[in-house]
Amino acid sequence: MPALFTVPLPAVPAQTLKVPLSGTLIQITLRQRSTGLYADFYAGTIRLMSGVLCQDRTWLVRDEAIGLPGDFLFADTQGQQDPDFTALGTRFLLFYRPGWTR
Repeated sequence: MPALFTVPLPAVPAQTLKVPLSGTLIQITLRQRSTGLYADFYAGTIRLMSGVLCQDRTWLVRDEAIGLPGDFLFADTQGQQDPDFTALGTRFLLFYRPGWTR
């Protein structure tokens, strides 16, 4: 199984970060809403997915055909709650897994 890499996140309710992953510049936008934390994914300037609900230990992309070079998931390090911005980067970690072998 490929290694998981932690994507560092600050604990803010709306943010956009750009990270080079698997040779591709990936832009991730996170927004906290009353119904949960949501993510948008871009490869370069091309939006590939938007409005993805972030849940504990649930892969966010799930399909190689989307065009991302791997998949992402949030994990609660203190239980099984879905992530919220107040503990991003500490309790709620974002992981990246390169490749699509499952």
